[in-house]
Amino acid sequence: MATPHVLVVDDSCVDRLVASRVLQKCNIKVTVVEGPKEALKLLAMEHDVKLILTDYSMPEMTGYDLLTEVKNSPKLSHLPMVIMCTDDVPARIKECLDGGAKDYIIKPIKVTDVPGLLRYI
Repeated sequence: MATPHVLVVDDSCVDRLVASRVLQKCNIKVTVVEGPKEALKLLAMEHDVKLILTDYSMPEMTGYDLLTEVKNSPKLSHLPMVIMCTDDVPARIKECLDGGAKDYIIKPIKVTDVPGLLRYI
């Protein structure tokens, strides 16, 4: 199996660093971007991303907004997405899962979260 490629979208440089280090420890190729608009630009180009891991709370566009854009795009709708956030608001979790997210995890991401993420690839 080829090395999985995960796109991490988060406006927090600390959370991007934590997520990328955890994923890289598990031999996962990681690309990090600061926000949904940058993610959409990257995804519009040729890429080998197999999973999008995005923060929920970001300025300009939320992770849910990104989820909606991806799921409404014929070119991108096949990509699994996992939303991450620092809290576990039940209504938000339901909204994300109903909108097509594969999972909703609490930040910071941990090595023990990775097997769950890989099952979506």
